[in-house]
This record gives sequence, C-alpha cells and structure tokens, in this order.
Amino acid sequence: MKIKIIAAFALVLLYGINSFAQSYVILAQPAGSKDWGYADLSGNLIIDAKYRKCTSFSEDGYAAIYDGKSKQFYFIDLKGETLQTEITGYGLIDVFLFGIKGFSDGFAAVEVNGKWGFMNTQGKLAIPAEYDKVTVFRSGYASAKKGIHFIVVDQNGNEKSVNIPGITDLNDFSENLAVFKTEGGVGFIDGSGSVAIQPKFDAAGDFSGGLAWAKTSAGKVGYINPTGEWVIQPNFDAGKNLDPSCGLARIKKDDKWGYVNLSGEILYMTDTELWEDFMGGLARGKKNGKFGYFNDKMEWAVEPQFDGARDFKNGYASVRKGSLWGVIDANGNWVIEPRFEDIKDVEIVR
Repeated sequence: MKIKIIAAFALVLLYGINSFAQSYVILAQPAGSKDWGYADLSGNLIIDAKYRKCTSFSEDGYAAIYDGKSKQFYFIDLKGETLQTEITGYGLIDVFLFGIKGFSDGFAAVEVNGKWGFMNTQGKLAIPAEYDKVTVFRSGYASAKKGIHFIVVDQNGNEKSVNIPGITDLNDFSENLAVFKTEGGVGFIDGSGSVAIQPKFDAAGDFSGGLAWAKTSAGKVGYINPTGEWVIQPNFDAGKNLDPSCGLARIKKDDKWGYVNLSGEILYMTDTELWEDFMGGLARGKKNGKFGYFNDKMEWAVEPQFDGARDFKNGYASVRKGSLWGVIDANGNWVIEPRFEDIKDVEIVR
C-alpha cells in the first residue's frame, strides 16, 4: 500500500514539474545599443545583444533571426545555437505592421523558390513547398492556396479542399475555425474545410474565449458563438476581440468606447483618456499623459505613471519610465527596473 501511495505521489510530482516547465524570455535592446538580445525575468541577458532584425521566441522554443550580410533567415534556440535545417535561403511570412512570423504550433511557414511549405522544429521541410499562399498553423491547421484552390492543411500534411462557391480569401485558424470571404459575405470553416457558419456577415474577427465579433449588413457589431448564433446582439458600431481572462470585449456605441460582458451589459471607464482592449484581465489606459492599467471593475489596478506601455501578456507588461523600459507584474511591481532602450512582450517557452 505504501509503495502504491509513493508511486502515485511521484507521478503527481513529476506531472506537476512538467506542467510548470517553462521559461520566460523577453526580446530586449540594452540601453545605448541598436542591437537586440534576449533577457530573462531578472533582466539578465541570456543571449547577447547582437541581432539587428529578429523575432521574439515562440512557445516552440525558437526565435527567427535575419542575417543582413547573407540576406537569409535562420532560427536560434534558448542557448543561442542555430537550428540546423535541411533547407537554406528560405523566406518567412512578413506581415506589414505585424512583423515576421516564425514557429507556431510546431511549424514555420517557409518560402522556397517562390512556393510555400512548412518546416518543423527538427529543421525538416515536413510539408512540401508547393503552395502559392499560406497562413501560420493555429489550432492544428493552416490555410493555404494552390492556384485558384483554397485548402486546409493539417500537421501531417493532409489536405482538405475548401469547396465554397465564390470564395475569395481564407484566414488563419483560431479556436478551430477560420474566417472565409466571398463576394456575398463572410463566414467560417472548420478543420475539415466544411462551412461551420454560413457567409452571412459583412465582416468578422477571430474566435477568442468562445466568441467572435461579427458585423451585420446594417453595419452593426455583435458577438457570435461557434454555431453562428448571436450571444451578444449586434448593437454596436465597432467591436474588438474578447479577452477570455475577464470576459470583456471593447465596443463602440454612440461614438463612445466601452466594454461589453458576456451578459451584454456595457461597462464604461470614465477616468481615462485612452481605451484599449483587455489583455490578461487588464486594459491599458491613460490619464494626464501617463499610462496605467484598469481592471474589469473599471478601476485603476495600476495607477497611471508610465511614459510608455505595452499590453499585458503572460502576466507581465513592458513599460517605460523616462527613456528606459522595464517590466511590471499585474500589481504594478517592478520585475525588471527600467534599464533597456526598448523591450517587447514577455513570452513563454514551454
């Protein structure tokens, strides 16, 4: 009996250790430097600042680096070592204003000789480069286009044709659904390439926390569930993605920004000059020229005191005091005192 108890305890302990086996990594630019490196939550550089163009680490444990001399991309791990790949000279998705896309869901979309495929974290071209257009993998699927045909690709490289009359575009997946566009409207498909929600909207956003914003032909925005039914009626002039942490989404009604909860109740934060989306349960605001963060009760959780600020991510936010950036936690306590020229979001590597 004792042996069984000890064995069970060991399994629980092992599971717990594995569950929390993760690292926090921040793309950071030291004061006075033009180059970027990577820091931990203590603010210490774990990879020296020697990169001019690079991305944050993904959960898969790799960051994309662009070598200006060779004009080529490559990936590094948390030790700063280069991922050995069977292809070289590949391109990566580079979205204007959103940046370079590296690994996601264990794959990186790569361009080889004008065609797109997917490389895995072992550096292998796991899905051949034979597509004219692709999205990143999310929810286990990627959208692709080959000639005039739209396709859903799974992580084994299996393809599902998207046979929707008049389809003109197909977005990436979110919570197992992807927006598609036709001349008549916008709808959603599932991972099999089948229509999950008919194209009856003028526009729609990604699913987040089980809901997606959608716009009617009358120009009003509400929130739908994965079957396309209205959970929050379309009564708004604009709407943004729901924050699953607190169940609030930013909306605009009568030329005024506020927040709607899952019951359709509208909440207003009146003590701010700026209304941003809730991220991780807090929203960025501004008062008297200083940035802070308010909570779902529409109260300041972190008083406005910063000269620059980014949204919360993974429990932390990058903020600027004077000319230097640091990192705070959700209580406004400094995790990294301001010491960097610039700093990005705190990312988790699992």
